[in-house]
Amino acid sequence: AIKERGEGTGRVMSGWRKVAGLSGALAVGLGAYGAHGFKPENAVYKEVYRTGNQYHLLHSALLATAPLSKRPNLFGGLCSGGILLFSGSCYATALSENREFGKLAPVGGMSLIAAWLTLVL
Repeated sequence: AIKERGEGTGRVMSGWRKVAGLSGALAVGLGAYGAHGFKPENAVYKEVYRTGNQYHLLHSALLATAPLSKRPNLFGGLCSGGILLFSGSCYATALSENREFGKLAPVGGMSLIAAWLTLVL
């Protein structure tokens, strides 16, 4: 488990930095696939994929700042959960060309907003 600040602060920094690094690398890889390999029948799904990827990459960079926040586990959890739910829903919707998979995107979006708001705590 990732510990709160004060209980092995180095672990907090290392844990969230690793999660951010893996998330960022995944975002770049998925972005490359979206740009060069993804050929949906309906072009609107290319845009859905691109939106999910942009949010994924942006919030992976934000996640890298988790160790600097006052509540790194709250911030990191909201940010990583938001990436998974929002971008994951976009990816699933686009790849399946089925809007039913996008139902969790608003929950992910709210999680990302909450992550940003934890920075003012």
